[in-house]
Amino acid sequence: MGICNDGDDAVLIEKGKKPGEPWVITVNCPDKVGLGVDICRTILEFGLYISKGDVSTDGKWCYIVLWVVPHSSIRTVLWANLKERLVSFCPSCSLSYYYAPPAPRKSSPLYLLKFCCLDRRGLLHDVTQVLCELELTIERVKVTTTPDGRGLDLFFITDNLNLLHTKQRQEETYEQLRSVLGESCISCELQLADKHHETRQGTSSISPTVASELFASEYSKKECHMQALSPDLTKLKKAVVNVDNSLSPSHTLLQIHCLDHKGLLYDIMRTVNDHDVKISYGRFSVVTKGHRDLDLFIQQKDGRKIVDPEKEYSICSCLKMEMLHPLRVLIANRGPDTELLVANPVELSGRGRPRVFYDCTLALKKLGICVFSAEIGRYSASEREWEVYRFLLDEKCEYQLLKTEARNQIVDRVRRMLMGW
Repeated sequence: MGICNDGDDAVLIEKGKKPGEPWVITVNCPDKVGLGVDICRTILEFGLYISKGDVSTDGKWCYIVLWVVPHSSIRTVLWANLKERLVSFCPSCSLSYYYAPPAPRKSSPLYLLKFCCLDRRGLLHDVTQVLCELELTIERVKVTTTPDGRGLDLFFITDNLNLLHTKQRQEETYEQLRSVLGESCISCELQLADKHHETRQGTSSISPTVASELFASEYSKKECHMQALSPDLTKLKKAVVNVDNSLSPSHTLLQIHCLDHKGLLYDIMRTVNDHDVKISYGRFSVVTKGHRDLDLFIQQKDGRKIVDPEKEYSICSCLKMEMLHPLRVLIANRGPDTELLVANPVELSGRGRPRVFYDCTLALKKLGICVFSAEIGRYSASEREWEVYRFLLDEKCEYQLLKTEARNQIVDRVRRMLMGW
């Protein structure tokens, strides 16, 4: 399978033949554990939507074709940068790769971006959009607003281009931020985060009642009906996963039918990968009446199909949960304040879902709600690690935050933005 190309030839990106047609991304390289997850995460991080796809591998070589289009909220897509990022995930096709384990990827240093400015509605999202367009990943955030209307924002970021140590890259970052902050900017600093900041991964405590709802491992039918609404609010979405061991002597077939959402293929890939299962062949169909159909031929890492009923049940139930609730959204009281919480499971590799902070701040900006404070942290619950986004909402808005109806509207709008509806 495949031709031994190296370097840029491993990834090809072809523009659509007509305006509005999908771009085609082809990856043709040696296979490795988690490659599909890395590719789908990166595509999601660049603000792209996978309209359909095909994946095949013989365990040594993989061939992936994905048709992608930008989401409506994305201003520009840096296709050359996307190709470079995808190439960086592809193993070398040199013979040494097959006889020696690949060297681990070097993690990018953690930087602290600190700025003080006069607060205004939508400022947090505007800054977030600049950082995303610069390919700076937001790892953690600590945002506070002082009584006199000044915002003190701490962004802990990593650079996907690994150039933030250079003066040119730093000046580019300062320039883009100043263009957004304008005259309201009081100070802006960028520096390497110290060891104390690098080790602080936690978030402030969450009450047991809120935690039990946010991190629930199973949902009742009532909760599923309340939280799993389709885009037109008239249909309840459902996920169906069927297992068939009769079609192949060496593979288990997973047939999936579910409502489409942003990052669906990423959610499926990371769930399968976290269960120590590999996809040998997969087809990701186009959307039909808002739903997707997927056929995945999978194996255990030892090359055998899945015949253990317990493992079969575990994979199917987890896939259903991740397709129904890849992100958890709720509003709760935090003392006298109203807090929006968003949580998503972290991959076993330790990476979180891309663009969650971007989508949350965009939804709040469109709702006309100011954020009094915000933070991102990690939280362990239900035998897994979660990334938790917390926003204290300013009550000076058109929504009466203490009323259930208003809270439901905010939760619904935020969820829609996260799910791409």
